[in-house]
Amino acid sequence: MEFIKDILTVIFSIFNAMSFYLLLGFLFAGILHVWVPQHLFVNYLSKNNWVSVLYATLFGIPLPLCSCGVIPTAMALYKEGACKGAVVSFLIATPQTGIDSIIATYSLLGLPFAVIRPVAALVTSLFAGLTTTLFTAKETSSVVLRNNTGRPAQTLSLTQKLKQVFQYGYVDMMKDIGKMLFSGLVIAGFITYFVPDDFFMIFGNNTFLTMILVLLVAIPMYVCATGSIPIAIALMMKGMSPGTALVLLMAGPAANIASMWVIGKVLGKKTFVLYLTTLIIGAISMGLFIDHCLPASWFEVTNFTITAPHSGPFYYFKVVCSGILLILFANALLCKQTKPKEKRTKNTQASTICSFKIGGMRCNHCKNTAEKAIRKIPSVMEVTIDLSNNTAHVKGNPTDEAIKSAVEEIGFKFKGRI
Repeated sequence: MEFIKDILTVIFSIFNAMSFYLLLGFLFAGILHVWVPQHLFVNYLSKNNWVSVLYATLFGIPLPLCSCGVIPTAMALYKEGACKGAVVSFLIATPQTGIDSIIATYSLLGLPFAVIRPVAALVTSLFAGLTTTLFTAKETSSVVLRNNTGRPAQTLSLTQKLKQVFQYGYVDMMKDIGKMLFSGLVIAGFITYFVPDDFFMIFGNNTFLTMILVLLVAIPMYVCATGSIPIAIALMMKGMSPGTALVLLMAGPAANIASMWVIGKVLGKKTFVLYLTTLIIGAISMGLFIDHCLPASWFEVTNFTITAPHSGPFYYFKVVCSGILLILFANALLCKQTKPKEKRTKNTQASTICSFKIGGMRCNHCKNTAEKAIRKIPSVMEVTIDLSNNTAHVKGNPTDEAIKSAVEEIGFKFKGRI
């Protein structure tokens, strides 16, 4: 059918425009993951003042974590002594941006949007963190700081580090956001084809009401910073204001049902209310600032699906990048994790492997964080988590209580032994 062909053409055009920048962004994501030790963050986030909030914001903006991957990281920081203001700031700043999404934003929305997006994340997360610090200054932390009793970190060679860079950037990251990214592309294609060009004139020039509508849709849903870009550009092509698009790009990645549930459970209802309220106020304020204080010409979006050339060296280079990205995505979908096999040695009994059901894990960062937490249990020899069924296969003899304590301290649900 003709409309299917048109939709696929739109999807391919958007994907083709993003592919090179996504490959570059995933590479930078892997470099950050391997060469920036996470434990260094905690040293700067423990004091209950504006300095910790600032550090948490600056640490969070470039990190390539999605809106679910940031949850266990933030909870781990809190358990290791980070103050609530810093944790809230980190939770809002990190999923909104990242090296990969900033580069992808530049590829589709241009330099002004690529600059204003991390600036908006900086302003909003500082506002949220400082407000939380102000209202929770008298609260005493129930966190018990513990020494790291896990196995000592291995010293990796340059070759091993480079291998981890590509593994994280092009395999783990693809597993984390690949489905959301392609979902965003499909949604963008349908929006471009079916939504009337004057749809967002339903509220006239009242962009505030449009922002409220976008917030009601964006806050509960699960969307990553990169996957939200094609949706935003498709809506802008249908008349949505740049400020309202920024609200979508901020609120969509920074909040979802899972993150709100964990924040309320671990940090408390008061902190949850502060987190959500400051996020909404910050997103609307930055959106109104763009619409009323900055030149509209900075944020013009042209319909590149029609005007983009379909020939020339650069076009074919982008097609090659798109092909590579599709291969990486297919590889991420086909990769399956296996349950660890029991090994027998002479004069010893077979090691015990137990399985546990854990809820709340959605991406490889969640998996890695949970594996590290479980591995710190003294009776655990080895652990492998299968994300396809949220099951942890543990080699050793840990108790249910030990596993439950380890995973619930970082915001996941312990659902029992299988």
